[in-house]
Amino acid sequence: MLGELLKEKIFLSSPHMSEEGYEMEYIREAFESNWIAPLGKNVDEFENEICCMLDVKAAAALSSGTAAIHLALKAAGVNKGDIVFCSSLTFSATANPVIYQNAVPVFIDSDYETWNMSPSALEEAFIRYDRIGKRPKAVIVVHLYGLPSALDEIVYLCHKYQVPLIEDAAESLGSLYKGRYTGTFGDYGVFSFNGNKIITTSGGGMLVSNREERIRKVRFWATQARDPARHYEHSELGYNYRMSNVTAGIGRGQLKVLHDRVRQKQYINEFYRRELDGLPGLTFMPENRYNRPNYWLSCILLHGPVRSNDVFEALDEENIESRPIWKPMHLQPFYKGYDFVGEGVSERLFREGVCLPSDTKMTDEDLMRVVRKIRGLWR
Repeated sequence: MLGELLKEKIFLSSPHMSEEGYEMEYIREAFESNWIAPLGKNVDEFENEICCMLDVKAAAALSSGTAAIHLALKAAGVNKGDIVFCSSLTFSATANPVIYQNAVPVFIDSDYETWNMSPSALEEAFIRYDRIGKRPKAVIVVHLYGLPSALDEIVYLCHKYQVPLIEDAAESLGSLYKGRYTGTFGDYGVFSFNGNKIITTSGGGMLVSNREERIRKVRFWATQARDPARHYEHSELGYNYRMSNVTAGIGRGQLKVLHDRVRQKQYINEFYRRELDGLPGLTFMPENRYNRPNYWLSCILLHGPVRSNDVFEALDEENIESRPIWKPMHLQPFYKGYDFVGEGVSERLFREGVCLPSDTKMTDEDLMRVVRKIRGLWR
């Protein structure tokens, strides 16, 4: 028992600073110039570097991905009583900003091909709500675990009904859909730099868009909506949502190693597929020929003799961190009164899904510790 407790912990996905120390260079510069907060060169350059990488016109560095979704909804004109179609299989931070705006979420089911928003369920929701004269004011689609959604179909439907699309790409920085980065297909794209993401600023987010005027407005709202006057003048409601110059410095350093992190996440995914392939009732997150996910987390489904709880308990015994797939929003107690469109695919993914450790600092020995413990459940 003592030996089990002494085993080094394997994390699901923890912060990974660059071996080259890029982050400290930018932080040191911020300290030496005394630009610690609220803004400064690092914030400006982090926004510019994200724009260059993604080939978008404008970006606003914010305090969190949640803040980015909130201000994307505000920029899209979502107000009290408006309908917002939202992926159900996601973290609550996707849906909560809808409530911040006093709007009404309608949750859309997933499909098995992407684990993300089902285009057929989205179309059904458009038809149903258009029929009663309640066309949504926005659609929020999530790229779960770095897997791109069915963007061609979803973008087509949003254009058809003339509804703004917000991409929650919090988990998919570096993922490609048909050669183009996720977060750049919709009217607004949202990224998160939380501690567990593929790159981190310890906390923070980014809102990107080709609508430069809207991003300028977002920056205004995010700095307490202070009007241009000598005194403090406020004609609109504002928020304290801007990223600090120190935090942005960490982000600039992390951005330099993003592609290395994507390669390591892909290596981890390939390792699991090679070593766990063929176990009865175990399948992996979907892949297709035109996507290049960032493999933020490697995930499996268990629909045979071994169940998800068996894996969680076995890995816990080995001091290995794992997680269930997100519990769908329409099953959450807070959101139980809101509409859901679909056939329950997201519920099955939640019941059967396991997020395996995908920490980019894991060694092959660490990966084999995970694999051996999982394989042992089939003996």
